[in-house]
Amino acid sequence: MLDRVFHDELTGLSVTYCLAIKVNKGVIFASDSRTNAGVDYIATYSKMTRFVWPGERVLVLLTSGSLATSQAVVNAIHRDLNDSDAEFNLRSGKYLHQVADYIGMLSQNEQQRRAKAMEKTGHSAESSFILGGQIAGKAPEIFLIYPQGNFVSTSNDTPYLQIGENKYGKPILDRIISPTTTLEDAARCALVSLDSTIRSNISVGPPIELAIMTSNALEEPYHQTLTMNSPMYKSIQKHWTEGLKRSFNRLPRFEWEKR
Repeated sequence: MLDRVFHDELTGLSVTYCLAIKVNKGVIFASDSRTNAGVDYIATYSKMTRFVWPGERVLVLLTSGSLATSQAVVNAIHRDLNDSDAEFNLRSGKYLHQVADYIGMLSQNEQQRRAKAMEKTGHSAESSFILGGQIAGKAPEIFLIYPQGNFVSTSNDTPYLQIGENKYGKPILDRIISPTTTLEDAARCALVSLDSTIRSNISVGPPIELAIMTSNALEEPYHQTLTMNSPMYKSIQKHWTEGLKRSFNRLPRFEWEKR
């Protein structure tokens, strides 16, 4: 296990779980911060980057996969924002899908540049991203950007997107989230989804970052970082576990148990 952990650190592999939920009132973003985990070795790194131009646009980027690639993409985004000669940057796109296409292109460029070196280690340079936010005059949107550079958005049936270790935290999203879910309930659901993943997979862990973007506000999203000892996080863990046990104990009995 430790051999794998140190190898992952050297090759820049970021094991993670990130999600974004779009409801009628806005968008929720949540991510863990663990890059590697072993018996006595844990590394963390923020996987959420926020870009805000008040009154103009608010964008949030979540990352998973190769840490080296995702860091390089974020660095390239900042480079283009500071370069007056850049052909495109986060403020250029009139539509959010144009920004998603731009990030997909940056990701592809970085993966191709690192591919040969990563192949020698037996690891991948691939990274996935979730881009979400709002541009003035447009509706809020979220996009999942695949390592190949293409992307998808949400639907009314599935108003959320996940990257990384997504299977453990998916059931609650399917049962609870709909377009009419309140921002507060969506945020609580995101935290439970992350907690379920943390409990089942050592490669995902705190601190948890949570960002709440209200539709049409076009200002810095509410942002909070939660550790295992944060009162809010501990309370959610306690109430969710107790609620599950109560519900389980109320399940119907088999016929032979009634005799």
